[in-house]
Amino acid sequence: MRADRLISILLLLQIYQRMTAAELAERLEVSERTIYRDMEALGAAGVPVVAERGKNGGWSLMGGYRTQLTGLREPEVQTLFLSVPPQVLADLGWKEGTEQGAYVKLLAALPAEFRRVGEQVRQRIYVDQPGWHEGREDIPLFSVLQEAIWKERRMRMIYRRGDGTKVERTVDPLGLVVKGRTWYLVAHTDDGFRSYRASRILEATVTPEAFIRPADFDLAAYWKKSQAAFISGLRQYRCRIRIHPNALAHIRRLPYEMKGDSHGWKVVEVRYDCEEDACVHLVALADRVVVEEPASLRKMLIQHAEKILSVYQP
Repeated sequence: MRADRLISILLLLQIYQRMTAAELAERLEVSERTIYRDMEALGAAGVPVVAERGKNGGWSLMGGYRTQLTGLREPEVQTLFLSVPPQVLADLGWKEGTEQGAYVKLLAALPAEFRRVGEQVRQRIYVDQPGWHEGREDIPLFSVLQEAIWKERRMRMIYRRGDGTKVERTVDPLGLVVKGRTWYLVAHTDDGFRSYRASRILEATVTPEAFIRPADFDLAAYWKKSQAAFISGLRQYRCRIRIHPNALAHIRRLPYEMKGDSHGWKVVEVRYDCEEDACVHLVALADRVVVEEPASLRKMLIQHAEKILSVYQP
């Protein structure tokens, strides 16, 4: 709705002081022409929006103008009250009870009609972040990472890669991301932006040298893009199978593509990380799956079946 967008423009200009039409358009997912029309509407309504030309120009509010409107809608209020898992707060070193104190203050600051919404969310949705079999990683240098991030100081570290090799790095720490119970440090290096598993940082020293945080860096956007690139690089081993319909649930979490039907069975192309992973998974489906190709996977399945028979046959 246009009214929501106009309020969003006001709030963005209050927060960031000055934004270009391109920045506003990207943030609000509209065209720059729409932004210019919205600015005309705000000006006609008496809001003192001004445009400044030049390299550092953009739209701003004249004379520190501020609005008391929040523009909050019920779904937005609901997201504010989703609980943060206590262990995440503990990992960050934030004192027990911090979340409850913030909850009370936020509730008091909201209009009366939204307080009930906040209380309902707290009673109806709870985020239990870790998986059933996911243990907590030991991160002895976590406080050092936080210090470097908050103070925007360059950091020297020794990092153990996944293959066990150790490397020295000097990085500009930009933020922390928690996925499940695993923490990652996102940093800028001479080779660009990189993610490091926090538990693999063996040594870390905060230097006196400050760094300039990239103005256009968005931690959440970077992480999503990084994860998408990582996932796209996985599961490049392809195999073609015929699978019984009652076994389809076993491949639902894998990248797959339906290729047709064959006498009531589904013909599917499935992707795995490697041939051995495919074999281990498919052998468990026994007579509910037939591998059509590649021939090397068929051969590996036969070898596995022979080994199983040798164990159980008298």
